[in-house]
Amino acid sequence: MKSSSDLSKFNNKSYNPGNILRRFLWYFVNIIFFKSSIFPFNFIKVFFLKFFGARVGKGVVVKPNVNIKYPWKLNIGNYVWIGENVWIDNLDDVIISDNVCISQGAMILCGSHNYKISSFDLITRPVYLKDGVWIGAKSIVLSGVVAESHSILSAGSVSSKNLEPFGIYKGNPAQKIATRKLS
Repeated sequence: MKSSSDLSKFNNKSYNPGNILRRFLWYFVNIIFFKSSIFPFNFIKVFFLKFFGARVGKGVVVKPNVNIKYPWKLNIGNYVWIGENVWIDNLDDVIISDNVCISQGAMILCGSHNYKISSFDLITRPVYLKDGVWIGAKSIVLSGVVAESHSILSAGSVSSKNLEPFGIYKGNPAQKIATRKLS
């Protein structure tokens, strides 16, 4: 029997991203202070992240043109760098530990759809970037991924599976190509 997608049956009622007023206000704050280059001042961005419920450590740097879906689902450790044009599409929790670098244009995606059923239901899973992780420019971390301590996802790579500690990953799908050695 052949079946097909029927997006008219899509029902997202079980997913609740938070208070509608908070989402509405964040939408405008995100556009004005994060997704633009008008306000390059980092302290304003950190203030708004905390105001909207993010947990933010010390020494966090958020560059211009960053898009964050829901700050109340974001936990950022100490000395984290978030580069230009990063998109944190955190439909679920994103936990970023200390000394993590998310380079320009990288995407952290917590959601997808169940393509096995015709209603194409939303699926969300958290993403966890542990201490010392480097997510390379224009790379993508998909939902449910845990990037273990000091792992690297090189530029332009896509990770749909967990990254081992100190592993260096490259490609789509990302494959381990080396072990990181720190001095």
